[in-house]
Amino acid sequence: MDSAITSLTAETKSMRLDIAGFQSRLIGLEQRVTTMEDHINTAQDRDQELFYLRSKLIDLEDRSRRDNICIFGLPEHIGGTDIQSFLRDALPKLTDLTFNLPLEFQRTHHLGPKRQDGAPKPLLIIAYLL
Repeated sequence: MDSAITSLTAETKSMRLDIAGFQSRLIGLEQRVTTMEDHINTAQDRDQELFYLRSKLIDLEDRSRRDNICIFGLPEHIGGTDIQSFLRDALPKLTDLTFNLPLEFQRTHHLGPKRQDGAPKPLLIIAYLL
């Protein structure tokens, strides 16, 4: 009978050691899950902030374009060096509109490089109105 009790005691000790090992592994897993949940929450917060910032960027880009006029296809020689004077004269004629105030521009410029072969190209003018 003593051998049976000794055997049961040894087996119980072995089971306790196994349970203690499982408990320590479970504690480690719980810590890792908590850490991962924190990372997920941080990532979700950053995702929301990124969405907000992208929306704000799109809105600001749209606002910056609202006062722009893009004119495509003008011959390269039109307007010479004073694009603003040309646009002040040409826009009312081209659009058949009358403006109550004189057209004022923040800046105007050509887009794109001149052709290397010297051939004329359609001109793109960006005018930023005040």
